[in-house]
Amino acid sequence: MKKNPFPALAGALAVAASGLAAVPAMAQSKFVTIGTGGVTGVYYAAGGAICRLVNKDRAQHGIRCSVESTGGSVFNINTIKAGELDMGVAQSDVQFNAVKGQGQFQSAGAYPELRAVFSLHPEPFTVVARKEANIAKFEDFKGKRFNVGNPGSGTLASSTQLVNALGWKMSDFGLASELKADEHGPALCDGKIDGFFYAVGHPSANIQDPTTSCGAKLVPLTGPVVDKLVADNPYFAKATIPAGLYPNNPQATETYGVLATFVSSAKVPADTIYQVVKAVFDNFEDFKRLHPAFANLKPEDMVKAGQTAPLHEGALRYYKEKGWVK
Repeated sequence: MKKNPFPALAGALAVAASGLAAVPAMAQSKFVTIGTGGVTGVYYAAGGAICRLVNKDRAQHGIRCSVESTGGSVFNINTIKAGELDMGVAQSDVQFNAVKGQGQFQSAGAYPELRAVFSLHPEPFTVVARKEANIAKFEDFKGKRFNVGNPGSGTLASSTQLVNALGWKMSDFGLASELKADEHGPALCDGKIDGFFYAVGHPSANIQDPTTSCGAKLVPLTGPVVDKLVADNPYFAKATIPAGLYPNNPQATETYGVLATFVSSAKVPADTIYQVVKAVFDNFEDFKRLHPAFANLKPEDMVKAGQTAPLHEGALRYYKEKGWVK
């Protein structure tokens, strides 16, 4: 009898055959993906915090959660709509526009299957200037090199809205660059741009880096144009970046902004969203400790604030159990 020349392969096949009974159990595992933003922003940290809590109990519910770094709010909603992401983080104004089919969603039309899950941290619009540029107010950027945000980001949508409200065009900047959030700090310190606009929760490593590395300055966003934007749009609110939060910025910085919101689609099963929401709120003190921007969050606010889309059926089930929603 001929000797088997591949004993290891034969052994592996035998093990595989004997383990076929385990396949159905593995098939029950469900993989979900959360779309976030740049890796130095709070969106990425938020997605990571949610996934960490979901994965902690995956032996019980069978859901394995992963995070994807993306272009941001608009990208996340469009990719959820395409069925390529299950959940994502988006600015409250971008959620509003998607539901209404306006702004950056005007050509695609309203997205009626978008669902709110909960809101997260406030996101003040943060304008940062190169120290040597001598910028005191936003209007001083006219003719300067300014990063307005990358395509697909809520940041670009919001900076465009501000530029339009001022009666400007993007061509009024010396350069209107569209760098990603992870790129604008190094570009500022390298002297390639004079400033950038970013919607972000605080404190943020993305702002910490240029203020530490090259003494970058926070620029206030105030005045009649901002007052009108806040008055006319329910998803905007005035905000203050605390004094001394970042190196070389001892002053409080007045601005305005939005809320970060966590969204999904009506097509994602209710049981999946229920388990994700349960993982966050059953471990809420742990969640708040995962990033300083979450420290002041309150569940009763998170189920209502900043939400334009209807609550997802799975989230609603949990909130009713808790008595947070009737």
